[in-house]
Amino acid sequence: MSKRPVVALTGASGYIGQNLLKKIEDKADIIALSRNGDNYEDSEHIQWRSCDLYSMNDAEKALEGADVAVYLVHSMMPSAKLNQGSFEDMDVILADNFAQAAKKNNVKRIVYLTGIVPGDDEPLSRHLRSRLEVENILRAYGTPVTAIRAGLIVGPKGSSFPILAKLVKRLPIMVLPKWTRMETQPIALPDVLNALDEGLENEEISNRSIDVGGPEVMTYWDMMLKTAAIMGRKPKAIPVPFITVKLSRLWVSMVTGASKEIVYPLIESLKHPMVVQKENYVEGISDGKISFEESAKYALESERQEGIRLKLPQLPSFKQDVRSVQRIILPEGETADSTALYYVEWLESLLNPWIRTTVDEDHCCKVGTSFSSKSLLELSYSRERSTPDRALYYITGGLLTDSEKNSRGRLEFRKIPEKNELIVAIHEYMPSLPWFAYKYTQAFSHLIVMRLFSNHMKKKSNETVYSESTDPAKG
Repeated sequence: MSKRPVVALTGASGYIGQNLLKKIEDKADIIALSRNGDNYEDSEHIQWRSCDLYSMNDAEKALEGADVAVYLVHSMMPSAKLNQGSFEDMDVILADNFAQAAKKNNVKRIVYLTGIVPGDDEPLSRHLRSRLEVENILRAYGTPVTAIRAGLIVGPKGSSFPILAKLVKRLPIMVLPKWTRMETQPIALPDVLNALDEGLENEEISNRSIDVGGPEVMTYWDMMLKTAAIMGRKPKAIPVPFITVKLSRLWVSMVTGASKEIVYPLIESLKHPMVVQKENYVEGISDGKISFEESAKYALESERQEGIRLKLPQLPSFKQDVRSVQRIILPEGETADSTALYYVEWLESLLNPWIRTTVDEDHCCKVGTSFSSKSLLELSYSRERSTPDRALYYITGGLLTDSEKNSRGRLEFRKIPEKNELIVAIHEYMPSLPWFAYKYTQAFSHLIVMRLFSNHMKKKSNETVYSESTDPAKG
């Protein structure tokens, strides 16, 4: 009897994850990963693990013993009470932690569910550009990645189809911006699950990007009409060429009640045709069999069944913690480690004579004022968790830190693989100031300081490029 493969499944408590878990549990041992894994009970072939993928240490522990890993992570939803930074930069951290953890644990393959990358000449939307960047990061450490690229997934939960269904249900008159006439290739949830299952089992498609879509290419308006017919509705349509994507995302959010964190990136992507590309077509995987009408009927019927609602993801509640993430230019020849030390030096020069900083022989840092011996912030350098491409500091004290609650607060400087860019991130920081005062003083000041540091590093990088271009020895 052959050994069952061990599959690490991220987002196991989410929409896609729950369904994929049910599909593969009869043939694989599953490490089910969730931020709230402790709330679930293990079974014969399912072991739940709590995991925060913003922590590389958590990611490494989560993937221990896995043969294959499924990456279903996206950071459009907030992960702390105060989130400073874009979902693109948050996604960089999550993907980089996961990819490095997979490499350390000798995971044989990563299966990644992402979005179709269109073949048009339009610059990619933020959402699709981020999805492609994540795909590249997952590949950066040598683990083979099978990327399953899908457009709109039709099912009773998730994000895209519930938004469309709520628009149809709540609007007696439908305005039709230009994006509603863009072609797409929706795919039913079971067809997506089949493609992910193939990615887990079929080694012949390892390290490939595969587009998947249903049997029909249609416009978003076509989907709205079919959905309305299933609901027994006949909405009137008014083409409105002057409504931009930016205006569309606002009214979609208002009508559906979905948070802007979900709606804005999705609507911005609708300017692209989302259809299967020939170069990414694999027979038997790319060609979903379930029609849009059939999958939409199932999703809407599920809404009517007791205990099942066609719903959008809800914003979770958080403790009073902070995650602040910014992306900056990394000058040629610099590392994450050297930039971290340089930042402390630069901070004092920026805020002189009020702020004083010190760095000891172990690279531990203190930030204080010139008129008091007490530190504002104390940062302990983690030598064992740091590399030239990642400098990690634990926030261990100071007047601005709630020392009793700040058990996992940390600051990191992380190079983005294959780019001259750096992520500077604060995670799980618990401030000592009252929340309102913190948000509009210290947190606001941090954003200003990081903007200034970003501009400074960009200028420094340009000076380095100019110096090299004018060096006669390199001419």
